[in-house]
Amino acid sequence: MSKDLVKTEINVIDNKIGIMRIEDVDYISLTDLARYADSEEPRLPIRDWMRNKEVISYLGLWESMNNKNFKGGEFATFKNEAGSNKFKMSPQKWIKETNAIGIVSKSGRYDGGTFAHPDIAFEFASWLSPEFKLYLIKEFERLKSNEMYQQKIEWHANRLLSKLNYAVHTDAVKNYIVPTLTEEQKLVRKKI
Repeated sequence: MSKDLVKTEINVIDNKIGIMRIEDVDYISLTDLARYADSEEPRLPIRDWMRNKEVISYLGLWESMNNKNFKGGEFATFKNEAGSNKFKMSPQKWIKETNAIGIVSKSGRYDGGTFAHPDIAFEFASWLSPEFKLYLIKEFERLKSNEMYQQKIEWHANRLLSKLNYAVHTDAVKNYIVPTLTEEQKLVRKKI
């Protein structure tokens, strides 16, 4: 995971859902979403969801549209095997084998978890519960709206500081750097 990492949370039907931003791209915690279905073993709903042929097709399409380094050959193999009883898929396997960017996964009890681009996370939430998905979208949009408002406030504050800074600098130049004119020079200047 990147050093340009920002984390926050939203609350969806009394479930805390982590949001992580890596290099200006938001990722929603699939692990936290999965706790809605299985609070003890959240990896199980993710694994079960990823076994589905339609899910593999969706993930492959998303990666094809958004990832120039996506390994289509490996994806085709997974797509053919998906849905069978012997087919097993994990986020880490998907990422490793296909060079996927839509899902980010890291092992670890406290700093680990599986995160996905909102397009993918919303699909997973829909699979869990259409009601849960709608509340998730509503809270995510509220978060994005608050961020936009905060950016406008920061832009306005930066603009005011720039104006004030300009005034301070120009006054300093006038008072301390520009030489004072003699009376004769002032008269000549007025005539021009």
